Amino acid sequence: MTTVLTGITTTGTPHLGNYVGAIKPAIQKSQSENYDSYFFLADLHALIKCWEPDRIAQSTKEIAATWLALGLDTDKAMFYRQSDIPEIPELTWLLTCMCSKGLMNRSHAYKALVQENLDTGTNDPDKGITMGLFSYPVLMTADILMFNADEVPVGKDQTQHLEMARDIAARYNHHFGEHFVMPQTIVAKDQAVLPGLDGRKMSKSYNNTIPLWLPEKKLRKHIMKIKTNILEPGQPKDPNDSFVFDIYKAFATKEQTKVFAQKFAEGIAWGAAKQELFELINNELAEPRERYNELMEQPELIEQELLKGAQKAREFSVPFLKKLKNAVGIRPIA
Repeated sequence: MTTVLTGITTTGTPHLGNYVGAIKPAIQKSQSENYDSYFFLADLHALIKCWEPDRIAQSTKEIAATWLALGLDTDKAMFYRQSDIPEIPELTWLLTCMCSKGLMNRSHAYKALVQENLDTGTNDPDKGITMGLFSYPVLMTADILMFNADEVPVGKDQTQHLEMARDIAARYNHHFGEHFVMPQTIVAKDQAVLPGLDGRKMSKSYNNTIPLWLPEKKLRKHIMKIKTNILEPGQPKDPNDSFVFDIYKAFATKEQTKVFAQKFAEGIAWGAAKQELFELINNELAEPRERYNELMEQPELIEQELLKGAQKAREFSVPFLKKLKNAVGIRPIA
Protein backbone atom coordinates (compact mmCIF):
# COMPACT_ATOMS: atom_id res chain seq x y z
CA MET A 1 0.00 0.00 0.00
CA THR A 2 1.21 3.48 -0.89
CA THR A 3 0.28 6.17 1.65
CA VAL A 4 -0.88 9.40 0.00
CA LEU A 5 -1.57 12.55 2.04
CA THR A 6 -3.38 15.74 1.01
CA GLY A 7 -4.16 18.84 3.10
CA ILE A 8 -6.84 21.43 2.35
CA THR A 9 -6.46 24.86 3.99
CA THR A 10 -9.70 26.09 5.54
CA THR A 11 -9.82 29.70 4.41
CA GLY A 12 -12.13 29.74 1.41
CA THR A 13 -15.19 28.37 -0.39
CA PRO A 14 -14.58 25.49 -2.85
CA HIS A 15 -14.86 26.43 -6.53
CA LEU A 16 -14.91 24.55 -9.83
CA GLY A 17 -11.13 24.79 -10.14
CA ASN A 18 -10.65 23.05 -6.79
CA TYR A 19 -13.10 20.36 -7.85
CA VAL A 20 -11.59 19.31 -11.19
CA GLY A 21 -7.98 20.05 -10.24
CA ALA A 22 -7.76 18.39 -6.83
CA ILE A 23 -10.90 17.03 -5.18
CA LYS A 24 -12.31 14.84 -7.95
CA PRO A 25 -9.01 13.11 -8.89
CA ALA A 26 -8.08 12.65 -5.22
CA ILE A 27 -11.37 10.93 -4.42
CA GLN A 28 -11.01 8.70 -7.47
CA LYS A 29 -7.50 7.73 -6.39
CA SER A 30 -8.67 6.97 -2.86
CA GLN A 31 -10.98 4.28 -4.26
CA SER A 32 -8.00 2.26 -5.49
CA GLU A 33 -6.96 -0.75 -3.44
CA ASN A 34 -3.32 0.27 -3.95
CA TYR A 35 -3.54 3.49 -1.95
CA ASP A 36 -3.95 4.35 1.70
CA SER A 37 -5.33 7.90 1.51
CA TYR A 38 -5.18 10.64 4.15
CA PHE A 39 -7.17 13.84 3.65
CA PHE A 40 -7.12 16.53 6.31
CA LEU A 41 -8.57 19.97 6.90
CA ALA A 42 -5.55 22.18 7.59
CA ASP A 43 -7.17 24.55 10.09
CA LEU A 44 -3.90 25.16 11.97
CA HIS A 45 -2.32 26.26 8.69
CA ALA A 46 -5.27 28.58 8.11
CA LEU A 47 -4.23 30.67 11.13
CA ILE A 48 -1.05 31.68 9.32
CA LYS A 49 -2.87 33.92 6.86
CA CYS A 50 -6.37 34.30 8.24
CA TRP A 51 -7.30 35.90 11.58
CA GLU A 52 -11.05 35.75 10.98
CA PRO A 53 -12.49 33.07 13.29
CA ASP A 54 -15.92 32.88 11.63
CA ARG A 55 -14.36 32.53 8.19
CA ILE A 56 -12.15 29.63 9.29
CA ALA A 57 -15.06 27.89 11.02
CA GLN A 58 -17.38 28.32 8.02
CA SER A 59 -14.70 27.23 5.55
CA THR A 60 -14.02 24.10 7.61
CA LYS A 61 -17.71 23.23 7.49
CA GLU A 62 -18.01 23.92 3.73
CA ILE A 63 -14.88 22.01 2.73
CA ALA A 64 -15.71 18.98 4.89
CA ALA A 65 -19.26 18.90 3.50
CA THR A 66 -17.85 19.16 -0.03
CA TRP A 67 -15.62 16.10 0.23
CA LEU A 68 -18.38 14.07 1.84
CA ALA A 69 -21.00 15.17 -0.69
CA LEU A 70 -18.73 14.23 -3.58
CA GLY A 71 -18.49 10.67 -2.37
CA LEU A 72 -15.36 10.37 -0.22
CA ASP A 73 -15.60 6.99 1.51
CA THR A 74 -14.46 7.68 5.07
CA ASP A 75 -14.36 3.96 5.82
CA LYS A 76 -11.60 3.60 3.22
CA ALA A 77 -9.87 6.97 3.42
CA MET A 78 -8.66 8.79 6.54
CA PHE A 79 -10.53 12.11 6.78
CA TYR A 80 -9.76 14.33 9.76
CA ARG A 81 -9.32 17.87 11.04
CA GLN A 82 -5.68 18.75 11.64
CA SER A 83 -6.38 20.35 15.04
CA ASP A 84 -8.02 17.12 16.27
CA ILE A 85 -4.62 15.39 16.14
CA PRO A 86 -2.64 16.96 19.04
CA GLU A 87 0.33 14.77 18.16
CA ILE A 88 0.90 16.92 15.04
CA PRO A 89 1.81 20.19 16.84
CA GLU A 90 3.82 18.18 19.36
CA LEU A 91 5.77 16.55 16.55
CA THR A 92 6.19 20.02 15.03
CA TRP A 93 8.23 21.03 18.08
CA LEU A 94 10.45 17.95 17.89
CA LEU A 95 11.11 18.72 14.22
CA THR A 96 11.61 22.46 14.89
CA CYS A 97 14.47 21.53 17.20
CA MET A 98 16.06 19.62 14.32
CA CYS A 99 15.49 22.31 11.69
CA SER A 100 18.13 24.94 10.92
CA LYS A 101 17.02 28.56 10.73
CA GLY A 102 18.97 28.84 7.49
CA LEU A 103 16.65 26.31 5.87
CA MET A 104 13.61 28.39 6.83
CA ASN A 105 15.36 31.54 5.60
CA ARG A 106 15.31 30.03 2.11
CA SER A 107 11.54 29.51 2.07
CA HIS A 108 10.07 31.18 -1.03
CA ALA A 109 7.08 32.60 0.87
CA TYR A 110 9.29 34.14 3.55
CA LYS A 111 11.80 35.54 1.05
CA ALA A 112 9.01 37.08 -1.00
CA LEU A 113 7.66 39.00 1.98
CA VAL A 114 11.12 40.14 3.03
CA GLN A 115 11.74 41.41 -0.49
CA GLU A 116 8.40 43.18 -0.48
CA ASN A 117 9.39 44.97 2.72
CA LEU A 118 12.77 45.94 1.26
CA ASP A 119 11.11 47.23 -1.92
CA THR A 120 8.87 49.54 0.11
CA GLY A 121 11.88 50.97 1.96
CA THR A 122 11.03 49.74 5.45
CA ASN A 123 13.84 49.61 8.02
CA ASP A 124 12.66 46.19 9.23
CA PRO A 125 12.82 43.47 6.54
CA ASP A 126 10.73 41.18 8.82
CA LYS A 127 7.93 43.69 9.34
CA GLY A 128 4.55 41.94 9.55
CA ILE A 129 6.03 38.44 9.30
CA THR A 130 4.83 36.09 12.02
CA MET A 131 6.63 33.01 13.31
CA GLY A 132 3.68 31.04 11.98
CA LEU A 133 4.51 32.06 8.44
CA PHE A 134 8.25 31.71 8.97
CA SER A 135 8.04 28.17 10.33
CA TYR A 136 5.08 27.04 8.23
CA PRO A 137 7.18 24.40 6.38
CA VAL A 138 7.92 22.65 9.70
CA LEU A 139 4.21 22.22 10.47
CA MET A 140 3.71 20.94 6.93
CA THR A 141 6.57 18.50 7.51
CA ALA A 142 4.88 17.26 10.69
CA ASP A 143 1.63 16.69 8.78
CA ILE A 144 3.49 14.50 6.32
CA LEU A 145 5.84 12.63 8.65
CA MET A 146 3.21 11.97 11.32
CA PHE A 147 1.70 9.35 9.02
CA ASN A 148 4.87 8.54 7.05
CA ALA A 149 3.30 9.55 3.75
CA ASP A 150 4.99 8.04 0.70
CA GLU A 151 3.47 10.52 -1.76
CA VAL A 152 2.28 14.11 -1.34
CA PRO A 153 0.44 15.64 -4.33
CA VAL A 154 1.22 19.36 -4.49
CA GLY A 155 1.29 22.27 -6.89
CA LYS A 156 4.59 23.44 -8.32
CA ASP A 157 4.74 26.26 -5.75
CA GLN A 158 4.84 23.70 -2.92
CA THR A 159 7.68 21.49 -4.16
CA GLN A 160 10.25 23.39 -2.08
CA HIS A 161 8.36 22.49 1.10
CA LEU A 162 8.61 18.79 0.24
CA GLU A 163 12.36 19.16 -0.23
CA MET A 164 12.51 20.76 3.21
CA ALA A 165 10.44 17.92 4.68
CA ARG A 166 12.95 15.40 3.35
CA ASP A 167 15.85 17.44 4.76
CA ILE A 168 14.26 17.61 8.21
CA ALA A 169 13.28 13.91 8.17
CA ALA A 170 16.80 12.88 7.15
CA ARG A 171 18.36 14.94 9.93
CA TYR A 172 16.05 13.42 12.53
CA ASN A 173 16.77 9.92 11.24
CA HIS A 174 20.50 10.60 11.34
CA HIS A 175 20.44 11.61 15.01
CA PHE A 176 17.76 9.30 16.40
CA GLY A 177 17.41 6.30 14.09
CA GLU A 178 15.32 5.46 11.05
CA HIS A 179 11.80 6.56 11.91
CA PHE A 180 10.63 8.47 8.85
CA VAL A 181 10.27 7.52 5.19
CA MET A 182 11.34 10.09 2.60
CA PRO A 183 8.12 11.55 1.12
CA GLN A 184 7.97 11.87 -2.65
CA THR A 185 6.66 15.00 -4.33
CA ILE A 186 3.86 14.29 -6.80
CA VAL A 187 3.16 17.13 -9.24
CA ALA A 188 0.37 16.06 -11.58
CA LYS A 189 1.44 16.99 -15.09
CA ASP A 190 -2.05 16.39 -16.47
CA GLN A 191 -3.86 18.14 -13.63
CA ALA A 192 -6.68 20.28 -14.98
CA VAL A 193 -6.14 24.01 -14.38
CA LEU A 194 -9.37 25.87 -15.03
CA PRO A 195 -9.48 29.44 -16.27
CA GLY A 196 -11.64 31.79 -14.25
CA LEU A 197 -14.26 34.24 -15.47
CA ASP A 198 -11.56 36.59 -16.77
CA GLY A 199 -9.35 33.90 -18.34
CA ARG A 200 -6.68 33.88 -15.66
CA LYS A 201 -6.27 30.79 -13.49
CA MET A 202 -9.41 30.34 -11.39
CA SER A 203 -8.39 31.60 -7.97
CA LYS A 204 -10.03 33.37 -5.05
CA SER A 205 -7.08 35.77 -5.04
CA TYR A 206 -8.17 36.98 -8.51
CA ASN A 207 -11.85 37.11 -7.51
CA ASN A 208 -12.70 35.22 -10.70
CA THR A 209 -14.04 31.93 -9.37
CA ILE A 210 -17.24 29.99 -9.99
CA PRO A 211 -18.25 28.63 -6.56
CA LEU A 212 -18.85 24.89 -6.64
CA TRP A 213 -22.23 24.78 -4.92
CA LEU A 214 -24.13 27.65 -6.51
CA PRO A 215 -27.86 27.05 -7.06
CA GLU A 216 -28.75 26.34 -10.70
CA LYS A 217 -29.80 29.87 -11.62
CA LYS A 218 -26.73 31.45 -10.06
CA LEU A 219 -24.46 28.84 -11.62
CA ARG A 220 -25.85 29.65 -15.06
CA LYS A 221 -25.48 33.39 -14.39
CA HIS A 222 -21.81 32.94 -13.48
CA ILE A 223 -21.09 30.81 -16.53
CA MET A 224 -22.65 33.42 -18.79
CA LYS A 225 -20.05 35.90 -17.46
CA ILE A 226 -17.08 33.90 -18.83
CA LYS A 227 -14.96 36.11 -21.05
CA THR A 228 -15.18 35.44 -24.82
CA ASN A 229 -14.07 37.17 -28.01
CA ILE A 230 -16.20 39.22 -30.42
CA LEU A 231 -16.81 36.51 -33.04
CA GLU A 232 -20.44 36.46 -34.16
CA PRO A 233 -22.77 33.42 -34.44
CA GLY A 234 -21.92 31.49 -37.60
CA GLN A 235 -18.27 32.50 -37.55
CA PRO A 236 -15.91 29.55 -36.91
CA LYS A 237 -14.29 29.64 -33.49
CA ASP A 238 -11.01 28.12 -32.34
CA PRO A 239 -11.61 25.73 -29.42
CA ASN A 240 -7.94 26.08 -28.46
CA ASP A 241 -8.48 29.79 -27.85
CA SER A 242 -11.61 29.66 -25.74
CA PHE A 243 -12.03 29.72 -21.97
CA VAL A 244 -15.51 28.23 -22.40
CA PHE A 245 -14.03 25.24 -24.22
CA ASP A 246 -11.21 24.87 -21.67
CA ILE A 247 -13.72 24.49 -18.85
CA TYR A 248 -16.00 22.24 -20.91
CA LYS A 249 -13.32 19.66 -21.67
CA ALA A 250 -12.42 19.42 -17.96
CA PHE A 251 -15.91 18.01 -17.32
CA ALA A 252 -16.65 16.23 -20.61
CA THR A 253 -15.83 12.83 -22.02
CA LYS A 254 -13.57 12.60 -25.06
CA GLU A 255 -16.59 12.04 -27.30
CA GLN A 256 -18.45 15.05 -25.87
CA THR A 257 -15.35 17.18 -26.31
CA LYS A 258 -15.04 16.10 -29.93
CA VAL A 259 -18.67 17.00 -30.66
CA PHE A 260 -18.30 20.37 -28.92
CA ALA A 261 -15.16 21.15 -30.94
CA GLN A 262 -17.11 20.48 -34.13
CA LYS A 263 -19.79 22.94 -33.03
CA PHE A 264 -17.05 25.54 -32.56
CA ALA A 265 -15.87 24.92 -36.12
CA GLU A 266 -19.45 25.40 -37.31
CA GLY A 267 -19.72 28.76 -35.55
CA ILE A 268 -21.82 28.08 -32.46
CA ALA A 269 -22.99 31.27 -30.75
CA TRP A 270 -21.27 32.09 -27.47
CA GLY A 271 -24.57 32.10 -25.61
CA ALA A 272 -25.39 28.62 -26.88
CA ALA A 273 -21.89 27.36 -26.05
CA LYS A 274 -22.17 28.68 -22.51
CA GLN A 275 -25.62 27.10 -22.16
CA GLU A 276 -24.17 23.70 -23.11
CA LEU A 277 -21.36 24.22 -20.61
CA PHE A 278 -23.86 25.06 -17.90
CA GLU A 279 -25.96 21.96 -18.62
CA LEU A 280 -22.88 19.72 -18.57
CA ILE A 281 -21.64 21.04 -15.22
CA ASN A 282 -25.07 21.20 -13.65
CA ASN A 283 -25.85 17.59 -14.58
CA GLU A 284 -22.65 16.42 -12.88
CA LEU A 285 -23.18 18.47 -9.73
CA ALA A 286 -26.96 18.23 -9.26
CA GLU A 287 -27.02 15.16 -7.00
CA PRO A 288 -23.88 16.07 -4.99
CA ARG A 289 -25.36 19.56 -4.52
CA GLU A 290 -28.41 18.06 -2.84
CA ARG A 291 -26.20 16.00 -0.54
CA TYR A 292 -24.06 19.06 0.21
CA ASN A 293 -27.09 21.16 1.16
CA GLU A 294 -28.38 18.37 3.40
CA LEU A 295 -25.02 18.12 5.17
CA MET A 296 -24.82 21.88 5.66
CA GLU A 297 -28.20 21.68 7.42
CA GLN A 298 -26.94 18.83 9.63
CA PRO A 299 -23.49 19.94 10.83
CA GLU A 300 -23.53 17.24 13.52
CA LEU A 301 -23.14 14.64 10.75
CA ILE A 302 -20.05 16.44 9.44
CA GLU A 303 -18.60 16.67 12.94
CA GLN A 304 -19.29 12.98 13.49
CA GLU A 305 -17.31 12.05 10.37
CA LEU A 306 -14.38 14.25 11.32
CA LEU A 307 -14.21 12.87 14.85
CA LYS A 308 -14.42 9.33 13.48
CA GLY A 309 -11.47 10.12 11.22
CA ALA A 310 -9.49 11.66 14.08
CA GLN A 311 -10.03 8.61 16.24
CA LYS A 312 -8.77 6.35 13.46
CA ALA A 313 -5.79 8.61 12.74
CA ARG A 314 -4.80 8.74 16.42
CA GLU A 315 -4.62 4.96 16.56
CA PHE A 316 -1.42 5.52 14.58
CA SER A 317 -0.26 8.96 15.73
CA VAL A 318 -0.39 8.33 19.51
CA PRO A 319 1.92 5.28 19.60
CA PHE A 320 4.15 6.70 16.85
CA LEU A 321 4.72 9.96 18.73
CA LYS A 322 5.47 7.98 21.90
CA LYS A 323 8.14 6.12 19.94
CA LEU A 324 9.57 9.38 18.54
CA LYS A 325 9.69 11.01 21.98
CA ASN A 326 11.37 7.97 23.42
CA ALA A 327 14.01 8.22 20.69
CA VAL A 328 14.93 11.78 21.70
CA GLY A 329 15.00 10.94 25.42
CA ILE A 330 11.53 12.11 26.48
CA ARG A 331 10.47 8.94 28.25
CA PRO A 332 9.31 7.60 31.64
CA ILE A 333 12.06 7.52 34.27
CA ALA A 334 11.06 4.07 35.43
